[in-house]
Amino acid sequence: MPNRTVFFVSDGTGITAETFGNSILAQFAAKPRHVRRPFIDSADKAHQVVREINGTAEREGKRPIVFTTLVDAELLALVSQSHGMVLDMFRAFVEPLEIEFGAKSNHRVGRFTDASQSQEYTDRIESINFSLAHDDGQSSKNLDIADVILVGVSRSGKTPTSLYLAMQHGVKAANYPLIPEDFDRGALPKPLAPHRAKCFGLTIAPERLAKIRHERRPDSKYASLDNCRFEVAEAEAMMRREGIAWLSSTHKSIEEIATTILRDIRPDRLVY
Repeated sequence: MPNRTVFFVSDGTGITAETFGNSILAQFAAKPRHVRRPFIDSADKAHQVVREINGTAEREGKRPIVFTTLVDAELLALVSQSHGMVLDMFRAFVEPLEIEFGAKSNHRVGRFTDASQSQEYTDRIESINFSLAHDDGQSSKNLDIADVILVGVSRSGKTPTSLYLAMQHGVKAANYPLIPEDFDRGALPKPLAPHRAKCFGLTIAPERLAKIRHERRPDSKYASLDNCRFEVAEAEAMMRREGIAWLSSTHKSIEEIATTILRDIRPDRLVY
């Protein structure tokens, strides 16, 4: 799908439009150009987006795909007059739900309410701060209040998974690297021992690990395939011995890893 553009147009952040749109686009073996246009909350802004869509259509010779979550009917009508293929996600779902519920939706613009009044938002900020303070074993304080402690060798995906859990689900996730000295001792690192039940392991294929580490420290022992094989094998043996559940991050996205962890350690977070 060369020379094809997809617009994500919203009167809020555009997160919903982009997330949903990308899920649909993932069904096609193509990587079109993405254009994000959030906070389209006036006629002037809508006209500007229409001009951009029309200009793109003329330049590429194909109509752009437009995913929109515009709530305001007038703004939606303006964008719908563009030369793009407009897919209105709200109308596709809200109108059938209005019929099913026998009630009108509130047509609230934007995704979020006042963040300062949201306990959920406050919890997420606290979780992010906790995860940053407990990244890569920086601190072993307050691990008793952690929801989960991710363990695994360096560069196995612990940090991005911890931050995703914090940002998206308000989970206090610490992460702790397993290093060769831990394998020599043959025991779980001392700071983790009292919290074994909260530990969840991440492992990774040695070949993939070597490639990732090589980008950080090329031609080092740290990145060598033999060393990666040793560390992964020792880490997996330790997790088996300590009864720690674990999964491989080799072919899984951060979202898949996080959902698996939530399912196992905080299933309540999968219910809103």
